[in-house]
Amino acid sequence: MDIDLILQPWQRFGVHLGLERMQKLLADLGNPHQAMPIIHVAGSNGKGSVCAYLTSMLTAAGYRVGCYTSPHLISWQERITIDRVPIANQDLVDLLQQVQAAISPDVVDSPTQFEVITAAAWLYFAQAGVNIAVIEVGLGGRLDATNVMDKPLVSVITSLSLEHTQQLGNTLGKIAFEKAGIIKAHCSTVIGQVPPEAKAIFLEKVTSLKSPTTWVEPAQHLANNWAEYQGIKYPLALLGGFQLMNSALAIATIQILQAQGWQISLEAIQTGMKNTQWRGRVQWLEYQGQNLLIDGAHNPAAAIALRCYVDSLTTKPVHWVMGILSTKDHQNIFRALLRPGDRLYLVPVPDHSSADPHKLAKIAQDACPDLASCQVYVNVHQALDHSLSQPELTILCGSLYLVGYFLQKIPIY
Repeated sequence: MDIDLILQPWQRFGVHLGLERMQKLLADLGNPHQAMPIIHVAGSNGKGSVCAYLTSMLTAAGYRVGCYTSPHLISWQERITIDRVPIANQDLVDLLQQVQAAISPDVVDSPTQFEVITAAAWLYFAQAGVNIAVIEVGLGGRLDATNVMDKPLVSVITSLSLEHTQQLGNTLGKIAFEKAGIIKAHCSTVIGQVPPEAKAIFLEKVTSLKSPTTWVEPAQHLANNWAEYQGIKYPLALLGGFQLMNSALAIATIQILQAQGWQISLEAIQTGMKNTQWRGRVQWLEYQGQNLLIDGAHNPAAAIALRCYVDSLTTKPVHWVMGILSTKDHQNIFRALLRPGDRLYLVPVPDHSSADPHKLAKIAQDACPDLASCQVYVNVHQALDHSLSQPELTILCGSLYLVGYFLQKIPIY
């Protein structure tokens, strides 16, 4: 049975932050979220990578590990994994039907689609008897459907920048307030590098809640794609300089678990880090006999990180194949990515609220007047065909939904 068809009735409720619906739904399901300890991960960028690192290390240590992330690239099953293996389609169908049966048809305030799939994840982990679950926040933190645990093992805040301003607020302080909602009284917190305005809010929160807090600095880069944090040396499987911070956040979290009595050896840490995968994020692929770099880069901070990685590879102009959602900060994404001499190929993001590529072209040319060219194409296939016919590096980015569409439609593997 098609997962999209099952979830479709709840799609119309859109983004509706709040915890009461989720708490009632989980109570009607027997409170499956209380059956396991969790690590809760929030942040503007990097939270998916941190979840991937943690899941891989804990799995290597011999624990049965549930992991819940969003969004997915290709299939809903990607969001819910145990020991890094996505849930089977039929298992997800069965769980969604259990969740559906727990929702009264005449309920006044219906759960959202995200709340339904989140409840299914909790149910799956509880029924499978996982030892620990790594849970990524969907949006914000304070009122996110995942924020239903009173005593997480560790709350992690990876980074903070302006994002989802329609829901979270239009200042760093307001966004920090929402993300600080995952910090719990007397529970450990790990926080990455954040702007001073955000740090002040986090500091006030952890102090008032007496939350033991680790403020993390990036790991040190070593030779041969290794890194070191707090005396722990490990290989880095994920690309980009920002992974020095993401990996350090994950290692700092593991150190807290070790202090709590979890058995995680140095060998498990190194094996887990070596085996970490996070598809569609600064990932190289071979497509039509050419090397292609793909990434989300769906907000200014992520775009800056991608540009830094590209600058570490080449000083020559590059080709950008991009589609961006209508709700994103188009101007600042382009300012972060584009340089004089670059070529830009703009496409729509299929099946989502895509920004008009023609309007994006005007914004891009204002952001970088010295582009070698800026063209609009009807789809990503056509744009890539034109871009890859030339020798310069081609990067596909701008939206994880565009990356997911590409991976789904193009037979790469």
